[in-house]
Amino acid sequence: MKSISMAALGVLASTALSVQAAPIWQDFSISGLYGENYKVVDDQQTTATIEYAAKVKYADVFFFLDQSRGGDHSNTTYSELSPRLSLSEVSGKKLSYGPIKDVLISTTWERNRDDFNNNFDNFLYGVAVDLDVPYFQYFNLNLYRADNEKTHNDYQMTITYALPFNISNEDFLVDGFLDWSTAEADHASELNWTSQWKWNAGKHISPKTRLYLGVEHSVWNNKFGIKGQDENNVSALIKYHF
Repeated sequence: MKSISMAALGVLASTALSVQAAPIWQDFSISGLYGENYKVVDDQQTTATIEYAAKVKYADVFFFLDQSRGGDHSNTTYSELSPRLSLSEVSGKKLSYGPIKDVLISTTWERNRDDFNNNFDNFLYGVAVDLDVPYFQYFNLNLYRADNEKTHNDYQMTITYALPFNISNEDFLVDGFLDWSTAEADHASELNWTSQWKWNAGKHISPKTRLYLGVEHSVWNNKFGIKGQDENNVSALIKYHF
């Protein structure tokens, strides 16, 4: 299993390095969140997030970093780097069938640093399919084996999606993810479904400005794998794309 993990790390590193080449497209954003009624760590939380997504030859990559500050002035820095390698592009063969647009090797590096000494580096590796779902800008399904540093290894399913729509002359976007992981001897099965519901106020500044206002809705069952720690929170959101 260790050799598989090292191979996954190799894919992650090589794909991340390929981002240095000229991207086919890229997107960079910064956002701020404020929410209350959290059940784990602290009741209140303010989070600043930077996100970067890009498509390069043979691969795509997504990175985000959350800098969170609790009401008790505790600090947490959490990040994920998720490169994926397109098997269609690498092989030169079109791996599409029905709603499946592509098959990919999918990897993620999860990194946490906080004031509670709950520091870890987890490495996930597996396969993914990009799906063609009507009306959605994208809809991706990733299946992972997770090598966890602080808990028993488990399996994870991650769905990411984006649904743009218009009401009258206003532009809206609903995007987010759903993570589900298996239960193991030292933690419960965990589900985190987080969506952002956003209105593009920026178009009233200039046609190409993307300044979103809205909310983030998070449904989290057995948060951090702790049995019975369930949350259903709505946070205020502002997000700007450069």
